[in-house]
Parts: sequence; structure tokens; C-alpha cells
Amino acid sequence: MELEAVIRKYALQNAVQFSGKATVGAVLGKVMAENPELRSKAKEVSVLAKSIIDAVNTMPADEQRKQLESIAPELLVREAKLREKGLPDLEGVVGEVRMRLAPNPSGPLHLGHSRMAILNDEYVKRYGGICINRFEDTDPARVDPLGYKTIPEDLAWLGVKVGKTIIQSDRFEIYYDIAKKLLEMGRAYVCTCPVETWRELKNKKLACPHREEPFDKQLERWDGMFDGSYRPEEASLMVKTDLSHPNPAIRDFVGLRIDDTPHPRTGTKYRVYPLMNLAVAVDDHLLELTHVLRGKDHLNNTFRQEYIYNYFGWKKPFYIHYGRVSIEEAQLKKSTTAKGIKEGTYTGWDDPRLGTLQALRRRGIRPEAIRRYWVEVGIKEVDIEFSWKTLYSFNRELIDDSANRYFFVSDPVKIKIEGAPDLEAKAPLHPEHPERGYRELKVGHDASVYVGREDLESGPGMLRLKDLCNIELEGQSARYAGNDLGVLKDGVQIVHWAPMDAVPAEVLMTDGTVKKGVVETGVKAALGKVVQFERFAYARVEQVEPSVRCVFTHK
Repeated sequence: MELEAVIRKYALQNAVQFSGKATVGAVLGKVMAENPELRSKAKEVSVLAKSIIDAVNTMPADEQRKQLESIAPELLVREAKLREKGLPDLEGVVGEVRMRLAPNPSGPLHLGHSRMAILNDEYVKRYGGICINRFEDTDPARVDPLGYKTIPEDLAWLGVKVGKTIIQSDRFEIYYDIAKKLLEMGRAYVCTCPVETWRELKNKKLACPHREEPFDKQLERWDGMFDGSYRPEEASLMVKTDLSHPNPAIRDFVGLRIDDTPHPRTGTKYRVYPLMNLAVAVDDHLLELTHVLRGKDHLNNTFRQEYIYNYFGWKKPFYIHYGRVSIEEAQLKKSTTAKGIKEGTYTGWDDPRLGTLQALRRRGIRPEAIRRYWVEVGIKEVDIEFSWKTLYSFNRELIDDSANRYFFVSDPVKIKIEGAPDLEAKAPLHPEHPERGYRELKVGHDASVYVGREDLESGPGMLRLKDLCNIELEGQSARYAGNDLGVLKDGVQIVHWAPMDAVPAEVLMTDGTVKKGVVETGVKAALGKVVQFERFAYARVEQVEPSVRCVFTHK
């Protein structure tokens, strides 16, 4: 919709709601909310808005209502009430809760992991209690020692309070003790069948020949798993369930297996490793968890783990399974990322193309925005697709007020403005905070500036250099055309520019490209902060010498 039409519909709405008199501030608020990219043009838009509002305010009230009904009838009613926000109450809460995070230290956390962390943290903060961080590192081939350091850092950045940290590779003796008790109870067995044979029998609801052998035979094979009698995949401890269960995934499952891969923390001290379902069930019980939040892709794991709880008569926590979230447009898979870093495809775990929390932090995404997103998504069982647009909207609300404005010109071309007097622009660091001061951009008697090549290639005609003057373009030559803002009513395009003392700059984009250009020198004062490059995007300034380097945040 054309800008004039957008302003007009909100001017009519505001006038209808408030006795026939619309106000500039109220209308501009609506316009900017719908078109946040116009915030950098607030001064010019307000000039145009005032002329439209003045015209609307001269109309009779019945005519205002009639016109609004014809162009935007939905605005005749107040906005629908805000959708309910916040997380639902947990079932079965008595006093404080005990909950856990369960990261695999295979690398830093990514955006998908943040859901698990934030939801658990929100409930512990609501009810009181403790949130335990449990490193699930019982697959030595997948462990990256970096994860033990970066995951706590990521959680701290998210604002997640960890009350206790445990590491499963420190707890192998506990798992061995439970496994041996299961053997004694006749609830587990050691199978030496080839893996495919065992799986084929299970799928046919048939028992392997070792399933019902006596305890002394089971113990003999159990000891053989430790003393080297068996190699990997030649023997595994299986937990019994129900071989007639209609879901093959729930029938007997592997509890421990042999793995001679050295562990980054324990080396070759252990060769018998618990699998997730046994270790998780044991730890969730011993940590006295009251509630377990997990994705619904873990439903089968929940059913498996409940067998262990039932065998020992343990009190089960309340399980909550939420829907899957597909996150497009970002690399999340840790193994792919690690391979890409090793091969030089990515510059590191904080490469802007990645969906890691390190990358989002580097870009200037605020943890509060991520938290708000997951809280609003909630714990419903429905599957959804992650909305970057929504996350960016939440983040924009957080950063806009503190983000000073600057001109960045990509692919700059120098032009001389013929016939211009001495020119100087006085642009606010932030249009809503005049107390922060202004950027004084001097053009001088040479009257040369940098303008983006794309703007120059828009064809002959008039352009407005924001906060400076109007120019008439003919090819790559320009002629001074005064400073009348009224040309905006005729649809003259506003473009940004940079003075000749601008410094080289580049912006690292999320698609792997680099936007190169020039930027006002004043941006050097914003090192480490998010700024808004007018008509381009928000970006975080991460280097100012020897040249300026920024990382794209979002539009």
C-alpha cells in the first residue's frame, strides 16, 4: 500500500475514535508499527502525515466514518484483545519443583536448545525450586570438550539460572549398579546375538535365545562385557519390556553397550556405556525430578523409561511433551557445523550464517527476545515452524530505542552536486531522543557525496538526499534542486548518502555475503553496540579499526 494511503487510513481511524480530530503522534505510531523501516524517515513522514491529517480533520464526522468504512472497515472496531500469553500451570505441583536441562556437550547450544532451557527456567522461577543442568555425555564419539565450557556460558547469556550441574560420565558406577539389579530381578538380559538378528526377532514379537536364561549365565556375560571377552556390538544389556507391545519401538531396548572409543573426559577408563533411556531414567529418579519437559519426539523414550520406574517402584515425574519446531534458514546441526568450521566453510561457532546462540549474540539478538518467543509459543503439542519475523519483531522492540542512527552506503559512487551552496546536514542520532544530540554532516564547497549505485541506477529524475537536499539526476551527474520537503508528496524517493570523510565499512550478512561500502565516522563511538543503518538494517558494530566491520542483525 502507498504511504499516503497507509497514513490516511490511520488518520481516519484516529479521527473516528476521538471526536473527529486525529493527532500526528497517534497516527505516526500506527504507521511506524506497520512499517518499521520508515522509522529512519520519521521527519519526512511526519511532514506528509501532518498535511493528510489536517485534511482529514476538516471533514465532517459522518464523512470520516464513511470513508474509513470504504477503505478499511476492519479499523472501525477497536483492536481485538491481545492473545493470551504466558505458560500454562504445571500439573501436580506441590511446593517447589525440580526440573532439568539435558544438553549433549557436542558443541555450543543453538536456537532450538534454547526452548528447552527457557521453558524449564520459567517454571522454576514461577514455582521456586531448582533447575539442574545435566551433561548427557555417554556417547564418547559425539562429545566435544568445548561444550562443557560453552553451554554454561550460553545458559548464563539466556538468563537461565542453573542450581546444580552433574555430568553423566562421572556416574557410570551408579548405572552399573542399577543394571546389575535389573539382571538380578530378571528385568534385563545380556544378548550376544548379532544386532540385526536381535532386531528382527523383536520386530516379530519373538524373544532372543538369551532373554530367559538364568541369572548366573547373565552375570557371566555381563562380566565379559567389562573384561574384554566381547568386542563392540558382540554383547549388550537389554531392558525387558513387553514383546507383544503393538509399537516395536517400545519392545525390549538397549540399556548398555560396549564402546572402545576414548572419552574426552575419562579416556579408556570405561568401555561399557549406558544408553540414554537407562541413564536418563536413573538420573531423573535420583535427582528427584518433579516434572520433565521434552519434545513429543521423546514419547517413545518416555514409555521405555517408565518400565524402569515401574520395576523399581519409583515415583514418576510428570511428563510434558510439546510439539516439534522446524527452524529454517539457519544451520543447526552440530556435526555439520563442526565439519564446516574444520574445513573453513564457517569462521567459527559464531558465524552469522549459523543458528547457534553464539551467532545470535554476535548479531545483536537479545536473549529477552528469544525468551519471549518461546514463552508465547508455549508447550502445546502442535508442531509449528519457527518464525524469524516474529523473533525479529520482538528484538526490534528491545533494541530500537537504544540504536543510534547512521548512514551506511553500500557499493558507493561519488557524485558532485552541481550548483549547490555550502551544504550541511543535521541529523538526529535518534529521532525520538533529541537529547542525544545530532550528527553534523558537512558537505562543503566541493558538494560531493557518496550515494549507492543502486539508487543512482533508478533512472533520471529527482531524489531527496535525506536531511540534506533534493537533487536532479542525469546519469551519474546531479544538480541541486533545492530543499523543499513538499516534493515528497509527489512520490520523490528518499535515499541515504555519506559525506566524503566517511570510512570504509563492511556488513557480514546471514547468507554469507559481505556488503561493502562507507559509513559515517561517528559510528566508531558505537563499538559493541547495535545501531540502525538508515534504510538498510540494524547491525552490531564489532570492529572500528583499521576499518569498520558490522554484523547484520535484521531489518
